[in-house]
Amino acid sequence: MTDSQLQDNQARDRLTAWGLGIVALIFRVWHLQYPKGFVFDEVYYAQNANSMLHHGVELDPKTGAAQFIVHPPIGKWLIAAGVKLFGYHEFGWRISAALVGTASIVMIFYIAKRLFNNYFLALSAGILMAADGLHLVMSRTALLDIFLMFFTLLGFLFLLRSQHWAAGIALGLAAATKWSGVYYLVAYLAFTLYAEYRQNRALEIEQPVRQTVREKLFLRSMQYLLIPIFVYAMSWIGWFFNTSGYDRNWANSQHGGFFSFIPRPIRSLWHYHSEMWDFHTTLTASHPYAANPWSWLIMGRPTSFYYQAPQGCGARACAQEVLALGTPLLWWSGCIAIAITIGYWITRREWQSGLLLLSVAAGYLPWFDWQKRTVFNFYTIAFEPFVILIIVFVLSKFLEPNEEGVIPRSRQLASYGYLAVVVINFLYFLPLYLGSIITYNHWSSLMWFPSWI
Repeated sequence: MTDSQLQDNQARDRLTAWGLGIVALIFRVWHLQYPKGFVFDEVYYAQNANSMLHHGVELDPKTGAAQFIVHPPIGKWLIAAGVKLFGYHEFGWRISAALVGTASIVMIFYIAKRLFNNYFLALSAGILMAADGLHLVMSRTALLDIFLMFFTLLGFLFLLRSQHWAAGIALGLAAATKWSGVYYLVAYLAFTLYAEYRQNRALEIEQPVRQTVREKLFLRSMQYLLIPIFVYAMSWIGWFFNTSGYDRNWANSQHGGFFSFIPRPIRSLWHYHSEMWDFHTTLTASHPYAANPWSWLIMGRPTSFYYQAPQGCGARACAQEVLALGTPLLWWSGCIAIAITIGYWITRREWQSGLLLLSVAAGYLPWFDWQKRTVFNFYTIAFEPFVILIIVFVLSKFLEPNEEGVIPRSRQLASYGYLAVVVINFLYFLPLYLGSIITYNHWSSLMWFPSWI
């Protein structure tokens, strides 16, 4: 490829990324201030973010007392940034999620381009993510999971570029948003060590290995363990510098014993984390929208974030709902794509298939160990980008040239048709993603299964 062609391709990629980003942003900020009031757990995270903005820690907005909070601070600090810029109202506490969601669509375009080195496949990844209803809903709601997804995807991008220090920082931010980000840290550390082990074995055939396994293990431990731990600790800086935070002074009234040499704030934070761990491992409260992980990929029980029966739709009965429902045809085809990709990995051991399956597994499989815990379908947003990349991986195999080096026209048309059907399916459910006021009959027609109600 000549320098001129390379520059043309780079210009095309930038233009495409901008186009995807602009379209995605329009969908994410359009009437972002609606529905009015707190949607689902915004009642916690928006209020927490506003408190952190003014006090550095989460305080009860009515009593001013310290609140017991079960998630790390980074996601709430990002929500607080939007509140700082635009004010403490619906648009202000949702705009950060909208921007991060938009950025993730641009990011997956470049990730797919790096994975598959194909413009159409990269464009397909961007279109599929932009046309996923769950991604749109999470990008329009001030919850933590969209930030977890963003930092995980960012860490994946740095991993592909072999920028391991940056990957460690991004994954540390993921863990400092929600603890489930730790699974990606472990997965990607294991992947890098295994990849380098294979590389070193190949090098030993031809020449001595320049770095010992011990040296490389130490370096990767710094990048994927110590750096994330440092990032995580720094995310609590508001708690450290404000004595009114929850459990902030716990160690002051406790005898440290053998651990008395450890500074009191650190002992207090450790105790706080033990209480957080106890909460997460014992949460079994019933919830009407709790969903077992077995049903997540097929959207068996999507979470209703908001429902009202307002007026103004031109009919006797109206409905307004925000339903965290992934675009059904996208996710159902994703289930098929995962099965196919497992087959490719078993038979061919291609690194793309292995890394993508590992990424889905890191965000999905750990939840099966918490069968009694209250969990929700929208947790799938954390690994949604990797489901999409797996679909694109299968598309790449479907579009492989034949023996004459030509891609059959029928397969090209089928790929275009698949993307079109997913986009149409997304637009069909769009009223549920945007919380539009529609007739009750229209709403009822969107409830394909009783478990969606």
